[in-house]
Order: sequence, then C-alpha cells, then structure tokens
Amino acid sequence: MKRIPITRVGYEALKKKARQLKEIERQEVIKAIQEARAHGDITENAEFEAAKERQAFVEGKISELEYKIACAEVIDPSEVKTDSVMFGCTVVLENLSTEGEVQYQLVGPDESDISQGRISVSSPLGKAMIGKKVGDEIVVQAPGGERRYELVNISAS
Repeated sequence: MKRIPITRVGYEALKKKARQLKEIERQEVIKAIQEARAHGDITENAEFEAAKERQAFVEGKISELEYKIACAEVIDPSEVKTDSVMFGCTVVLENLSTEGEVQYQLVGPDESDISQGRISVSSPLGKAMIGKKVGDEIVVQAPGGERRYELVNISAS
C-alpha cells in the first residue's frame, strides 16, 4: 500500500468527512430508500432509483476516504527541516517575470487549496520545488508557458 503524506489537520478532516458520511448521509439515504419503497412498486419508482444512486455514491465516497485514511502518513509540518524544500514546509517564491512574491505550504493531494496558500507536493510546482534550497531557481511548465521562480525562504509551518 502506497503511503500518502498528509498533515494532522488534513488527516482529521478526512476522518471527519468519513464520519459524517457514515453517521449522517448513510442514514439519510437509508431513510429515503425506505420512503420510496413505501410508495409501492419499485420497478418504475424514480425516487427509489435516485435514492439507490445516492446510496452508491455515498458508499463509494466512504470507501475512498477509508482507503486514504488507511494509507495516510501523518507528518507534523512544525518538525520538518528547513534546509531544503520538503513536505509540510512553507516556501516563499519570487516570480522572476513579475518580481511578485507568493507563499505556499506543501501539503498532500487531499489538502491542497490554492486560495489558502496550500499546494500539493504532487502538483507540477510542488514536484519542482522538492529538494530545492534558498536561492535556487525553479522552472515549471504551465499551460500558459514556462514559469520561473526563485526560492526566497523555507520555513516550518
């Protein structure tokens, strides 16, 4: 089983979502199926079909989350070394074209949220940064063309 790096916050969010699906949404689907059955013939019952489709979706999502939880390798970002870029650290990059700076924390694929400044270590930029040191140039192929950054700072999160 391949281990998936994740922060404690991301791990707890996965567990919370799985718990919510199991304890709330699963029960709601069961209730909807029972109500649809109560209407009689289920062979041409659109409510029953919709409830069964929802049940399949919820069960699939539960399985997916349980797999991710089982494969999770929880890493504490505050304990990472900051001599080079690695999972969990926060980096400051200078865009060499615009001279603007951006700050990102490298997180697992399930926790990435660009609006919150969290990018996945498996994203093109995340992959390009791993192992780099302050002062190194980072080149990333983006849909709009090549982007160049300079690594300005690395810190523990």
